[in-house]
Amino acid sequence: MFNDAVLEHFRNPHNSGDLEGATATAEVTNPVCGDVLRLSVLIESGKIAASRFKAQGCVAAIASSSVLTDMLAGKSLADARRITPEQISEALGGLPSATFHAAQLCCDAVSALLRKLS
Repeated sequence: MFNDAVLEHFRNPHNSGDLEGATATAEVTNPVCGDVLRLSVLIESGKIAASRFKAQGCVAAIASSSVLTDMLAGKSLADARRITPEQISEALGGLPSATFHAAQLCCDAVSALLRKLS
């Protein structure tokens, strides 16, 4: 069901865990499937210097969260706001439609985080 890129990010997630000294942290939940994502960022000089996540959920939720933290590295808040679920899915080689909700959850987390920072 999942391609090698999704499985690699699931098995070896990037930037998983807590972020000491985070500038902001947001937690979002998908009430339909129960996935939970906590996203933390450290902002330095207007850019995302570091991001970490903790996720409980399906393979796609963990893989999407992992790739999201890669995508956030070095971005301004405006650039982070422009990340779409489609871009997250594409970065993973395409999520199956049944699990696309995981990419949307990531964008919901970014939106929640940005609301805290504004």
